[in-house]
This record gives sequence, C-alpha cells and structure tokens, in this order.
Amino acid sequence: MSASTFAFLAYVAWMFFLLIALGTLRVSLTLAGKKAPNSFDPGGADVSPFSARLCRAHANCFEGFPIFGGLLLLAIALDATAVTDGLAYYLIAARLLQSITHLWSTSNLAAQFRFAFFLVQVGIAAYWLYQFATL
Repeated sequence: MSASTFAFLAYVAWMFFLLIALGTLRVSLTLAGKKAPNSFDPGGADVSPFSARLCRAHANCFEGFPIFGGLLLLAIALDATAVTDGLAYYLIAARLLQSITHLWSTSNLAAQFRFAFFLVQVGIAAYWLYQFATL
C-alpha cells in the first residue's frame, strides 16, 4: 500500500471513528433517558463542551476532505502517488493532531496549535496542487 493510499484510508477511518464516538455518546444519552433522539443540537453544545468539540472536529474533517482527500484520491486514480507519497504521512499526522487538539481543548494556545496543524495541511495541499499542475 502506498503512503497516499494509507493516508486516504486513515483519513476516512478517522472520520468514521469520530462518527462512531459521536453516535455512541448520543445513543448512550438517549438510552439513559437524558435526551430524546430528535432533540440533539447539530453543534453538540446542548450536551457538553466536549460534545461540541467532538461535533466540530467531525465536521472539520468533512470540510477538509474534498481538498485533502480529493488530492490523495486524484493521485491514486492517476497512478501518480509519487506526487503525494512523500508528504502523505505528514498530511494525515497533521489532520489527526488538529482533531485531537480540538477534542482536548479550546484554549488560546490549543487554538494556535490547531491552526498550525491546519496550515501544515494547507501547505501540503498547495504543494501537491502545484505538482499536479506542472505534470
């Protein structure tokens, strides 16, 4: 498996993990009789600060997926993973660290780290776009 394929799969698996965590939290609250199944705020703030961070981390992954996942998928589909393999592990590491930081805290320092991890992903995507454009 190429680094690009691994990173693509890891990105999807991470989104799935966050979805399962969110679903588990909501199902447990519903089964405990603490929330009606149709009463959850999409942003998660009605449950707890962690729930709000979990919802936002999950949504954030989906917001970036068309760009980051799309570029990885393009490389795989074109059999051009040589373009993305060198930085694929860095991209997925930055994505995981961004989400984990989001789940951990919303402090000013955590937000700065989260933004730095996002900038790493943006920089990698910009580099890949340039590389694809010059093929």
